[in-house]
This record gives sequence, C-alpha cells and structure tokens, in this order.
Amino acid sequence: MEKLLISACLTGENCKYDGGNNALPPETLAALRGRYELVPVCPEQLGGLPTPRVPSERRDGRVVSRAGEDVTDAFRRGAEEALRIARENGCRRALLKTNSPSCGSGTIYDGSFSGTLTGGYGVAAELLIHEKIEVFGNIFGLI
Repeated sequence: MEKLLISACLTGENCKYDGGNNALPPETLAALRGRYELVPVCPEQLGGLPTPRVPSERRDGRVVSRAGEDVTDAFRRGAEEALRIARENGCRRALLKTNSPSCGSGTIYDGSFSGTLTGGYGVAAELLIHEKIEVFGNIFGLI
C-alpha cells in the first residue's frame, strides 16, 4: 500500500497552534486509509515548537510569530524532519493543511496577522515540493 505523508492535525491530532486540530471528516479519513498508509507529521512540533504556541506567519522569507519572534529556524528544522520521515517511509505524495506557514500549498497568510491570504507556500511544503514530493492541499486527486 502506498504511503501518504499527512499533516497530523488533519488526522485529528491536537497539534494545531491553538492546541486543537483540523480533522478531516471521518468518511474522508476512512477513504484515505482505504487507499494509503497514512504517515502523520506536524512540522511545527518536529521543529521543537510547543503546543499550544503563538501563531506564526511567513513574512519576507522568514517566519515570525504574532509576538514578533523570528521562528524561522524551528520551521526549517521541522520541514527537514518531515522530509526525512517522508523519505524514510517512501512517501511520494503529501496531503498538507492549507494556509499554514509550514504546510500551506499555494496560499498562506500574508504575514500581517489580519487573516489575509496571499499566494505562497509554507516552509515544509516548499521543501517537499523542491524534493519532488507531490503536495496536495485537498483530497482531490488523491482518492
């Protein structure tokens, strides 16, 4: 069975910045599990950030928390660890949480903490794509 790297929050793990999750509907998770072995990762936790944590957004090539702290290094460490796990498990595809500063694919928040979206990629999504792992922000094309 093919393995699919997946944002852990999408599987129901409480690893989101606010301590919650972004769980996919049970029927969607069941459909994914019927086709893939899921390999959950949270790049932000893998990079050493706590849960809950202050929200962060990408700004000018960096990742900055709402409190003004530069957390870019933690996001990079987490991205590298997610890539290592993907390679170790032979994942060729990833389903990642949209809009996230680590997992966003195609759109992310603009760095103003105003809720405004802009084109771009999260740190982990960007690295996975660079390393030829196909990144999805939704289930279309996966099931």
